[in-house]
Amino acid sequence: MGILGWIVLGLLAGLIAKAIMPGNDPGGVIVTMLIGIVGAILGGFIGNALLGGGLATFFNLRTWLLAILGSLILLGVYRLVTSGRGRARV
Repeated sequence: MGILGWIVLGLLAGLIAKAIMPGNDPGGVIVTMLIGIVGAILGGFIGNALLGGGLATFFNLRTWLLAILGSLILLGVYRLVTSGRGRARV
């Protein structure tokens, strides 16, 4: 899968992850897209480590599930890291 395929897969996986875990995230659409792209790569590493095969082709169900899983993990970590920002400290 080429770089354009990775970007499109990541963008769509990020949108799906955002739909599964709705919430008010700082950063907006740009951060969601970046989380999706990096999450797809993370999902490929997870799949390679656990299943012996990472992301295959664009139209493969395992590829999509791993990309969405990676995006969900990364979105959860991002929310944990940024959860304290923006609040007034007294």
